[in-house]
Amino acid sequence: MRLCVFDLDHTLVSSPLDLVAMALEMRAYIEGCRGPLPAREERYRVGELVRWCRDHAPEISTPVWDIALDHERRAVASAWLEPGAREALAGARAAGFATALWTNNAREVTDVALARFALAEALDLVVTRDEMMELKPSADGWRVIAARFSGLRDAVVVGDSWVDGLAAAAAGVPFVAYRPREGELARWGVTPIAQIDDLTTLPALLTARGDGDGDRPLLGGAGGSSSRSRRVDGDGTGPLLGGAGGSSSRSRRIDGDTTGPLLGGAGGSSSRSPLPL
Repeated sequence: MRLCVFDLDHTLVSSPLDLVAMALEMRAYIEGCRGPLPAREERYRVGELVRWCRDHAPEISTPVWDIALDHERRAVASAWLEPGAREALAGARAAGFATALWTNNAREVTDVALARFALAEALDLVVTRDEMMELKPSADGWRVIAARFSGLRDAVVVGDSWVDGLAAAAAGVPFVAYRPREGELARWGVTPIAQIDDLTTLPALLTARGDGDGDRPLLGGAGGSSSRSRRVDGDGTGPLLGGAGGSSSRSRRIDGDTTGPLLGGAGGSSSRSPLPL
């Protein structure tokens, strides 16, 4: 069996979710309850605030999750479908790959997005933060995926962020970067096997894997990665690039995390508290 795993935010669906605003509201709530957090030059990110609550003030974790879920609900109301998303999903199946979604978003918000854009039927499995013990960049979501798909001989993860790349690497699965933020992959040491700017080019890349020598994919197997990164432009024949080079002209999230909500169990939807880096 072959498997193509997609991220959600800024891969299949995009939204105006503002993680900076989310973190500021979380911090204000925490400090209103427990006093000022330790001063530092760099801002506190969402995942750090969640971790601080877990370690120092678990009694306010639920309202902090509620803040996150409120931001997500408002953002998904203005979400839009990424160009080529449906073609990528259908093309992956046509190339012989099962399809899965692996997202740090809450199940509630994920289901809204998938229903609005009629994507649910194109996915064989959906894994949200409510099903994970740890969020990306942890590979815990892959544990859930692997339990569903037995006998995998090839897999790839497709996403826009370094968080997706690190999660894929932790799972030992090759990563295809979709319009990543400039310099982000290199900063975090993520080397994708391919970088694409157009989701409609993904099926050709997957077909090339399937046409490899027996079970040996052309661009690296599910247990490792390629030593070089292939950039696939609109014609599917872009030059080979080393590392994570290249840039995107698309406007990206303003939050440096660029990962969607780095949270788990928002709004009490899970009894677990998955914590990101």
